[in-house]
Amino acid sequence: MTAAQLVDFASREPVRRRFGLDENGISQIEHWVAGTGVRWGLDGAHRSAWKLDGLGVGTWQAGLDRLLLGVAMADHGELFGGALPYGDLSGSEVELAGRLAELVDRLRAALDELARPHGPRDWARALLSATKKLTFTAAPDAWQMDELRRALDQPVDGPTGPGPSGTGDVQLDLAEARALLAGRLRGRPTRANFRTGDMTICTLSPMRSVPHRVVCLLGLDDGVFPRPAAQDGDDLLLGRPEVGDSDLPAEDRQLLLDALLAATEHLVITFEGRDQRLNQPRPPCVPVAELLEVVDRTVRCAGGEPGRTAVVVEHPLQPFDPRNFRPGALSSSGPWRFDDTHLGGARALVGPRRSQSGFLAGKLPTAPRATVPLIALIRFLEHPVRAFLRERLGFYAGDLTEISVSLRVEMSPLERWALGERLLGARLSGIAWDRAVDAERGRGLLPPGPLGQFALDEVAAAVAALVGKVNTLPGGLVPPGAVEVNVALPGGPSVVGSVPGVRNGAIVRCTYSKLAPKHRLRAWAQFVALSAAHPELAPSAVTIGQAGSSSAAHPRLSVSTFGPLAGDDASRRARAMERLAVLVDLYERGMREPLPIYCATSAAWAEAARRGDDPRRDARAMWASTFDELEGEHADPEHALVLGPDASFDQLLALVPEDDETGPGWAMPEQSRVGRLARRLWDPVLSHEQLAPS
Repeated sequence: MTAAQLVDFASREPVRRRFGLDENGISQIEHWVAGTGVRWGLDGAHRSAWKLDGLGVGTWQAGLDRLLLGVAMADHGELFGGALPYGDLSGSEVELAGRLAELVDRLRAALDELARPHGPRDWARALLSATKKLTFTAAPDAWQMDELRRALDQPVDGPTGPGPSGTGDVQLDLAEARALLAGRLRGRPTRANFRTGDMTICTLSPMRSVPHRVVCLLGLDDGVFPRPAAQDGDDLLLGRPEVGDSDLPAEDRQLLLDALLAATEHLVITFEGRDQRLNQPRPPCVPVAELLEVVDRTVRCAGGEPGRTAVVVEHPLQPFDPRNFRPGALSSSGPWRFDDTHLGGARALVGPRRSQSGFLAGKLPTAPRATVPLIALIRFLEHPVRAFLRERLGFYAGDLTEISVSLRVEMSPLERWALGERLLGARLSGIAWDRAVDAERGRGLLPPGPLGQFALDEVAAAVAALVGKVNTLPGGLVPPGAVEVNVALPGGPSVVGSVPGVRNGAIVRCTYSKLAPKHRLRAWAQFVALSAAHPELAPSAVTIGQAGSSSAAHPRLSVSTFGPLAGDDASRRARAMERLAVLVDLYERGMREPLPIYCATSAAWAEAARRGDDPRRDARAMWASTFDELEGEHADPEHALVLGPDASFDQLLALVPEDDETGPGWAMPEQSRVGRLARRLWDPVLSHEQLAPS
């Protein structure tokens, strides 16, 4: 059973009732599945059919071990029984973890019980017991359990023998029991009251030779009708077929003929003409296709068109399709629909196109705030549009959790980055390499066996180079600490928060990522906040990451440094507060509208302008990158939502500055709003930053 299948099973209403799960609980379980690396198989034993019984990585048992250990102990990188505790559990999630463990345990017991041979009576008892343990029906649906019990309690019509239990029952395996019980558990038609003048809904079988004015046959899709002939390997009649043997496809074709002859005035046949996912044309089933060929040979329409053009109607897929309201398009009597709302949609569809309006009709009102969290300011600088959508609108774009069901044979670039980041964090915390590697193996996210070792070898050289660079810094061996900041800006809010990674007044941050503009902006915000709150420390900031040309075999580093501000403590405080006020001003503007500051694009603009080059060329390359392995910022889900999926860089250049973006502090030779905001943000950063390879 794959992770996706079990989550889908847990989301069924009877199962949710049995284990007290709701929509939030299912979403949390999906999050746990992704975090613990569950792929498929309840445990190693359930993989024995694929010769993988010795491989427990990615099973539900391995994931639950991590999850339940996380309930009992925190994640400090210590293994317990070969598993690493899952350290992201809150107190309110403990009960949910227990319910998930109970669900998996009951499901394992049921599957183990059903995997063994039983007699027919024992199969009925086992199925009923598993159903009771895994599902619960509400009072209005209690009849379903009673109906299942009656179906399973019917006398067994099958061969009997001595049997090992002395009951006289032949022992059947799962496939044989499925074949034996299929007839009992198949849906049965209810009693049909024919010739009452009312509409009668039934299967094809009770309709044989019963005349009706109108006969409608629904869902005659290819692959569904006729029913495929099921061939049982134990059926000895298949060795010598004779005339009169059961033939399901032939029987269904006869039923179709009976239904056709039973229609005295009209015959209506429906089938899917389009694929549900790809919208590609799908043919009807073979008997219906043959019926249409007979119509073509029998009737010719005006103009020599085949007869099927007069009887085949392709219905629109949308209720606002203009064909629904065009007389004679789908029906000779008039329009097909009469809904005023959908009529308006059809008119808008065929009417003149209007230019696309902006994402917002206007700016949102200013949200009065006494404080600005430092972490919120950093999130805004790293991605202004995302911060606006999340903080002001509560909208998250592109954050859907996808459940993978395949065992890894290699790690994706994002997974390799996460592995390197975790190993780097462990090494900087003083954990030995071997212990950090053991923790990664216990996490269950590595590919199995030697493939996991290959993934570790890919990141080892870069991690070692980054750790070595940190240790060479002044005070690099000093344990890092966090410093609280609370800066009240004149006439503005206070910036409050905590600056981590401070070693002797220096903010040191090391990342496995390629050193990007967002890392430099984070360091800049922390640097000016710490300088404004504690100028006596003479703060500095060093950010270390991989260079753009770095590779696994030959890692290269890049270092961004902000030295202490010049002057005494009062001067440092004043200069830091001035620069912090610029960031807070941009933040407040960005909380009223999606501000056209795009981190990498704005950095490229400001850096090119500082060199004296054409900023449009460099910024355009970052906005819409042509590299196959690296998409430009226009592809970010948030930018596509606000600007449209095909927003060009020329659209950004057409934005003109606002009236309040031309005063003091905005004196710069930039005519576009994108360029002016980029210079406003990055000019103070670039004037103080030292960026060099290492």
